[in-house]
Amino acid sequence: MTRPDAVPEAKARLERFIADDAHGDMAWMAETATRRASPLALWPDVRSVIMLGLNYGPDENPLKVLEQRAHAAISVYAQGDDYHDLIKKRLKEIARWLVKEAGGDVKVFVDTAAVMEKPLAASAGLGWQGKHTNLVSRQFGSWLFLGAIFTTLDLPADAAMEDSCGSCRACLDACPTAAFPEPYRLDARRCISYLTIEHKGPIPRDLRPLMGNRIYGCDDCLAVCPWNKFAQAGREAKLAARETLRAPRLADLARLDDVQFRALFTKSPIKRIGRDRFVRNVLIAIGNAGDASLAIEAERLLDDASPVVRGAAVWALSRLLPRQQFVERAQKQSDCDSSVMEEWSAALT
Repeated sequence: MTRPDAVPEAKARLERFIADDAHGDMAWMAETATRRASPLALWPDVRSVIMLGLNYGPDENPLKVLEQRAHAAISVYAQGDDYHDLIKKRLKEIARWLVKEAGGDVKVFVDTAAVMEKPLAASAGLGWQGKHTNLVSRQFGSWLFLGAIFTTLDLPADAAMEDSCGSCRACLDACPTAAFPEPYRLDARRCISYLTIEHKGPIPRDLRPLMGNRIYGCDDCLAVCPWNKFAQAGREAKLAARETLRAPRLADLARLDDVQFRALFTKSPIKRIGRDRFVRNVLIAIGNAGDASLAIEAERLLDDASPVVRGAAVWALSRLLPRQQFVERAQKQSDCDSSVMEEWSAALT
């Protein structure tokens, strides 16, 4: 439990994040900054904020799949059903109980509204924001989904949790793309989770080789946190990893059309990025696989309807084919789409 005005410093942190353009393509961060800065700006009647966490700890080391270069690494949170639906349903149940027992008005939020969940959760005593900017719990490590219940009831606040990161910088050093300019600050433009999920266009060329086989999200900074020694595997069945998503073959994922993509990712958070962005990510992983047998998948997608897919296919092919063979393939290319031709030109220089 915390007060709506308990984290006044959040406003300045958010303003700096946006001023640095660290939010990248996420224009909604700037558009909702005023409401996001304080729960009172979002709902002036709120008097207390109830923060809740749901453990989704993995049942195996999520970094093992990074060694399987012909297979895809999907973030732990996205291997099961969409947590938004599950948690919002649970929050509504708790909110209804609260209103029945104590009265007042309530609003529930799960990640999609202009709410600063992590600093509010830290203020409520669920954990502290680590140097990777995510919440760290003494009991669950870095593996917590967060939800909020705003209420007009004036309830007693809990004590905030003390930062226990100390001198550790494991999360900062583990980041493949150096997305942390300093402790407690994230540049989303370099974050693989941002690049594979929020970023809509071609992924910057200098970051592609650093992404490895991570095709949806990234767990590196979470997984290396020493506080995970106290973590437990999640027990919510709907959030459990689907076997088909633990380490799927890149070749299989590259062949998905829109219908197959939607069928495979029914009830999954992955579905929201769409087939084209997803296959773009898969092609980056294929380019990083170092497996020439995957060149056929990139070759086939050179004629895809989506420019972002075709561009990623060019890059992947440039990494897998011998130089002369790639040059010969480029000479046969007649694609007039400017963004795709730019990929060919860049790959040839």
